[in-house]
Amino acid sequence: MRQHIILSCFLLACLPLPALAHDCAELARLTLPRAHIDAARNVAAGAFLPPNLEPGQVAPDTFRKAPAFCRVQASLKPTAQSDIQVEVWLPESGWNGRFRGIGNGGFAGYIDYEGLAAALDQGYASASTDTGHRGGDAAWALGAPQKVVDFGYRAVHEMTAFAKTVVHVRYHKPAARAYFSACSNGGRQALMEAQRFPSDYDGIIAGAPAANWTHLLANGLGVTQQATTPTGYIPPAKLASVTRAVLDACDAKDGVDDGILGDPRQCRFDPADLLCRDAGTDSCLTAPQVETLRTIYHGVHDHDGKRIFPGLMPGAESYHGAWERWITGKQPGKSAFAFFAGNYFGNMVYDQHDWQIDNANIDTALALATRKTASTLNAVDADIRPFVAHGGKLILYHGWNDPAIAPMATVAYFDAVTKSLGPEASANAVRLYMVPGMLHCAGGPGPNDFGQYDGATQGDAGHDILATLVRWVEHDVAPTAIIAAKHVDDAPAKPVLMTRPLCPWPQFARYDGHGDSNDASSFACVTPPPAGNN
Repeated sequence: MRQHIILSCFLLACLPLPALAHDCAELARLTLPRAHIDAARNVAAGAFLPPNLEPGQVAPDTFRKAPAFCRVQASLKPTAQSDIQVEVWLPESGWNGRFRGIGNGGFAGYIDYEGLAAALDQGYASASTDTGHRGGDAAWALGAPQKVVDFGYRAVHEMTAFAKTVVHVRYHKPAARAYFSACSNGGRQALMEAQRFPSDYDGIIAGAPAANWTHLLANGLGVTQQATTPTGYIPPAKLASVTRAVLDACDAKDGVDDGILGDPRQCRFDPADLLCRDAGTDSCLTAPQVETLRTIYHGVHDHDGKRIFPGLMPGAESYHGAWERWITGKQPGKSAFAFFAGNYFGNMVYDQHDWQIDNANIDTALALATRKTASTLNAVDADIRPFVAHGGKLILYHGWNDPAIAPMATVAYFDAVTKSLGPEASANAVRLYMVPGMLHCAGGPGPNDFGQYDGATQGDAGHDILATLVRWVEHDVAPTAIIAAKHVDDAPAKPVLMTRPLCPWPQFARYDGHGDSNDASSFACVTPPPAGNN
């Protein structure tokens, strides 16, 4: 990927700085290449209301407790097709001297106001971008290759360069450190920054990264095809039986029977154990449904038998509709897998707004996707030596029960980085945390609040992954275990039900057999035995 490192002088930091601004409104007069400041105004403490707030709806606490800030709205146009909307929020007082970039999930298309407000509350100057389009689907990509590039990697980089200049002008000095933290597509954005723009950020957190985009969506295409056939579809009512069978077979393997698989790789559950003797019940699966479940667990394979992407892990199939929402759908074809695969292949690969999943050939679709979009969308380059040489630190995390992106894909990327850097350099710059019982980025039966979304733990390096990263970057204190919490209703403001250590990969938390199994102090980080293939 070295040849893809972009040194464009739209990197605004390359340019002579405009006159320093003494108040927020003066920022509106900045003149910068291929950028336009649409507005710059002060916002009083607690006064910001997100534009998507419904009439009569009360703003979340995140906004009500936000301090006063300078809000800068801008449009960036690095190409004729580009229309990248960016917001930079600057604390009026109490700036911590740092900059924080905010990422996007899904197909982006929005400014993350809540993320901006949370960063503001912690004293960061921060920025968010819609990546060059509006709306949650990918219709914008049809016939617009430069917008796909903006979405793929350019918009976040341009946002970062622009925001750093605004920070410098407003505060009369540059940010001392820059951090980026995001999950899902935001995790892919995070890795793009480390791989393509190694000097943009000093510390990066990439959660559940959709890094191998082409293969991830091709796998989603294949799973959807099988899961939407009249015989292969697994209705939501049957998923509870799947979870029960998995937990009966595997729950106690981590030392405690608690509804959470500490290391799902150790689970040897066979879907055939659920094969129906009486097909008229929700407690079993028909033979085609068993094959669908096998495909979900083991991943889709091409016509030569090569696995396209890792499969999902067992243990939380029915938890709060996780698989129903992402994989099976309330009805055949009404899942998030179908939505993302249909939008991606239709609008970015085949250039057909009415493209249909049903009859697509997986091998052909993946080959075309690779040829057209892999270099733009895939963040799989393991050679991050320039980022590490710059002093960069990278933390990855992934929920073991993620129903959207297979967790073993992140393990594979971490292993590739370790091989590329070498064990010593990797240990000095990269960490991976696998989170037992966590779904996609948050939620799930296990402890899943560790500061990744600025929850109740913020600022405590023992419990907050961002604070852990800041301490590593600025004080060279290498991360060890991070304590995650499980709250009532997974709401950080509600009481804690249990805590558990998240261990640096490849370790996992094992119960000591004596203490309170809901208390992190009763667990130790240990190295697991070799795992079989799931």
